[in-house]
Amino acid sequence: MQIETERLVLRSSQSFDAQALAEIWSDPEVTLYMGGPRDFAETRELFEEEALSGAETNTDLWPVIEKTSGQVIGHCGLIDKDVDGQSEYELVYVFHTSAWGKGYATEAASAVRDYAFEQLDLKRIIALIDPENAASERVAKKIGMHFERKTCRPSGKVLRVYARHAYVTSEAAYR
Repeated sequence: MQIETERLVLRSSQSFDAQALAEIWSDPEVTLYMGGPRDFAETRELFEEEALSGAETNTDLWPVIEKTSGQVIGHCGLIDKDVDGQSEYELVYVFHTSAWGKGYATEAASAVRDYAFEQLDLKRIIALIDPENAASERVAKKIGMHFERKTCRPSGKVLRVYARHAYVTSEAAYR
């Protein structure tokens, strides 16, 4: 799997991505609204194992590489999620603090949104966003997602559900 944008490449994980991805997921500032930091060593091992397994799926989180530096700066993709008893595809975007404020999350999320609708033929995607995470809400809105409702997750945490439906490209869809 590979998606290219003007400044980014999203691709299948390689074992050498594990270090950078574990740094992102173990950073308390990055994961503040995502359940907190993960254990660095465990996360690194998990990412190495996943990359070495070679298991490819259409929905997953993929490393985001900045073209100019060649560095992994984020993790973005689609994951299957049960929300209020309904199967959904959640768009997830997580970036290293050094990549914040540069439009990378919006660029990557837009590319994954288009991949979801154009390549996977999904009809709908969602983002689950902590009400205090204004930056994540801005990204969701910039890529055309709209607040739909609140949901209470199994952890007891209340999150906002932002949703986007696939583009309507046929006149027949209106009949």
